[in-house]
This record gives sequence, C-alpha cells and structure tokens, in this order.
Amino acid sequence: MRTKKEPLLGAHMSIAGGVSEALQRGASIGCRTVQIFSRNASQWRAKAITKAEVERFRAMRKKTGIHPVIVHDSYLINLASPEPALYEKSLNAFYEEMERAEILGCEYLVFHPGAYRESSEEEGLARIAKSLNLALKKAKNYRLMLLLETTAGQGTGLGHTFEQLRYIIDRVKEDHRIGVCYDTCHTFAAGYDIRDAASYRATFREFAGLIGLDRLKVFHFNDSKKALGSRVDRHEHIGRGAMGQEPFRMILQDRKFGKVPKILETPKGPDMKEDVENLQLLRKLAGIRK
Repeated sequence: MRTKKEPLLGAHMSIAGGVSEALQRGASIGCRTVQIFSRNASQWRAKAITKAEVERFRAMRKKTGIHPVIVHDSYLINLASPEPALYEKSLNAFYEEMERAEILGCEYLVFHPGAYRESSEEEGLARIAKSLNLALKKAKNYRLMLLLETTAGQGTGLGHTFEQLRYIIDRVKEDHRIGVCYDTCHTFAAGYDIRDAASYRATFREFAGLIGLDRLKVFHFNDSKKALGSRVDRHEHIGRGAMGQEPFRMILQDRKFGKVPKILETPKGPDMKEDVENLQLLRKLAGIRK
C-alpha cells in the first residue's frame, strides 16, 4: 500500500466510451485525480450529456474516489478573438463547457485565455475579461471554478506572462471564482525557469506577488521539448526534455503545493504505458515508496 503522503497525481484521460470511462481508466493506473474533455474537443457541436451518463459518472467518482475532476475546454474556443462571428461562437461554446462541467459535478474548468489575432494584446485581454464576466453572470449559481491556464505564448496567444493573467483577473468582478492552472512546459517555454533552487524560488515568488499562490489550483505536469523562452508549446515525458527531473521534484516536495492536483499531459499511447511510467517516476521524485 502507498502512504497517505502520496501526492495528488493524475493524468488527462480519454472519454472514449463515455465520460465515466475516463475515471475507470485513471483508477486502473493509480490516478488520484484526472482531467478530461467533456466532449469531442476538435468539434464545435457536441451531443448533450444524458441523465444516465451523469449518473454513471457520479457513481464512478464514488467508486474510484477520484477527486478533483478537472475539465479542459475545447481548443477551438478563442475568447480573445476580434472576429465577431468567431467570438460569439467561442463565447457560446464556453457557456456550454461550463454547463457540462457543472452538470457532471466537476470542480474546475481549465481554459487557454485566447489569441488576439489581428487586434492588440490589450484588446484581447479586455475581451477575455469581458467574456468571463458574462459567463460568470450567466452561471451565477455554479460551484465550478474557472482556471486560466498559463501558456507558452505562441503567435498572438495570451496568458504567457503573470502580468497578463493578473490583468484579466483584476477585471473580473467575481474574481473569487477565477484561479490559475500552472502548466510547467508552457511557463518554461514562456521564459520562466524553475530548473534549480534559485530560479524556482524566484519564479514562484513572482507568481505569488503578482497572482497569489492561493489562486494556483492545478498543475499541468509536462516537460518541454523546446528550450527556455522558446515560446513553443511541445510537451515531453517527465525528465526527458529541456527541464529535466529537478523542477518536478521541487514542486512535489514543496509543502505549499501538497494539496494541489498535478496532472500529466505528456504524450501517450492507447495502453497508457507512458502515463504509468511517468507516474512511477513522479512518485519516486516525491519520495514515495510502495
């Protein structure tokens, strides 16, 4: 048996066969938490979640004890888009993502802030904040928390600096309903180094000062195929990329983050062998012995 000190580790799980199957898959490889899409993430339209699906999902949560369950929204959504039709489509799809996550009883909805395209950074950030105010007003009784994900900053993508995230949060009226998902690959690619003790302390000191550690609700655990500051988002298995094992060891052994879920989004095959190997390594880095 594993000790009670085991970290809150999990991975993004496929929903093939139904959303409840993702929980079963996660439990089968020892996940204590999981992330899912609540729908096909590469299509705008989605079938409604049936009452039977919700019941199966909630029963599987009870059976597996997996908590929390994190939903990631569709990558098609762009709440910073200056193009009216795409913006409207994105906003409606975001409402739907929130509704689905709430119906399932999930705790968090993680989303990429968006890309400003032909407009400006400030205009894009303002559109994101406006979108969140509209969404939260529409979903005023939801328990779901929205998590801005740190990004690598490819192209005109927003959310790659702590200042940008702070700008958005400051303009959300119900900011207690907004948190942050810290993606290790993305922030590294954006220029935030955590490979040694000094840089680790400096980066999280900056995060704490600008955003607040209380807002950091989820980690995405990914090594990076690309170099520090590359602004290129390419995930790699833990310890096999430009970051190495040390950043993950420091986070896992940092008491400040003991209760924060840590989700793998590393490359994987259909048999989940890669997830198993990454989870084993993370447990070792955390100092856990079976």
